Amino acid sequence: MAMSDEQANLLINGQVNRMIEAPEHLPSSDECAHIVFDVVPQVMQKLRAEMRKRRGPEISVLQLRALNFLRRNPGATLSAVAEYVGLTLPSMSSQVSGLVARNLIDRSISSEDRRFVTLNLTEQGRTLMETARQGTQESLAKTISALSAEERGVVVEAMNLLARVFASPSAEAPPSEAPKPAAND
Repeated sequence: MAMSDEQANLLINGQVNRMIEAPEHLPSSDECAHIVFDVVPQVMQKLRAEMRKRRGPEISVLQLRALNFLRRNPGATLSAVAEYVGLTLPSMSSQVSGLVARNLIDRSISSEDRRFVTLNLTEQGRTLMETARQGTQESLAKTISALSAEERGVVVEAMNLLARVFASPSAEAPPSEAPKPAAND
């Protein structure tokens, strides 16, 4: 039987509180995975809602995700962006063309190998992303301010641990990803 959101929140809060109050109960990797699986979507839902408020009506959430990927991975290929957002190359190409037309992305031929096309944010694209990120971060900080200083420390520690675990080569395309030929892009 599936849990309601309220039951899941109570379970998660109870597990987290037990870990803080009784550190002798060390959760299994399965318990950790369960909590991550339940909590990350809630956090992402909040982040997406806040980013949507600040993106401007002319930018879709998918395009915002592409811009954010390029902010973290300057010079990425169309293939890398398409893989990240989950689109086919033709669909992503159409999205990128729209972002190029709005002067948010610069599409250029690689100086190292003319068969490759690289994508970068323009100054206008960087400004749009910074504005959206700043407002979202402020909202997130306001939400997190309800936690005690000790709890915020636990959150930071947990995020650092997750970043380390998920920073493997199999997680998201790394910034140093080798470009793919333009013909495939």
